[in-house]
Order: sequence, then structure tokens, then C-alpha cells
Amino acid sequence: MDDEATRATIEAVRRLDAAFDRGDIDAFMAAMTDDCVWESFAPAPDGRRHEGQAAVRLAMAAFLGSSPVFDGEEMFACGDRATVRWTCRFDGGHVRGVDVVRVRDGKVAEILSYVKG
Repeated sequence: MDDEATRATIEAVRRLDAAFDRGDIDAFMAAMTDDCVWESFAPAPDGRRHEGQAAVRLAMAAFLGSSPVFDGEEMFACGDRATVRWTCRFDGGHVRGVDVVRVRDGKVAEILSYVKG
């Protein structure tokens, strides 16, 4: 689907990913809504839910401090939703997973992260 909402979703996810890749927590949080949600994939098996700018910033800063390297493999977007398949490498190994993302008003509102079991 080639529509304005889908293009805006892809742009918002790419902006967020670029900030993550740079380790720029300020830019990362600026790309998210005030009421953002991030469901991380750690700790296993179900991860943890972080709600709001303060909680997501704290959790993301700790995660970025572990020096993860994400390789985005594929993104599919339709309207305000996107799915991103990725590999995350870190000391001691790697995981493969998927993020289910929701965008609102040009910013990421929700990231639900799932890993291959």
C-alpha cells in the first residue's frame, strides 16, 4: 500500500532506528509520543512493559548501555502499523526477533518486541 499514513509510519520508524543506531537517547525519545509504550524482550521469557517517556527513557538508556547492535532485516508497514524483523547482537550472543510498532501523529507510540523462542 502506497499511502500517506504508511509513508509517515515508515519515516517515523526509520527516524527512531537511526537514533537507536547512534545511541542518541534524546533523539530516540523525541521520536516517541509522550504516552509511549515499549515492551522489551528481556528479561526472558516475556520481557517487561515500560509506559511513558520517563520509564521508556530509563529502560532504553540501560539497554543502550549494554552496547547492542541491531541489524534490521525487513520492515513491512501498512497505515499506522509496522513490523520490523531484526537480529540483535551483544556480548555473549545474539537473538532474532520482531518489533510490532504503532505510530501516531508522526511519532512512535508503541513498540512490542518479541524474540524467536
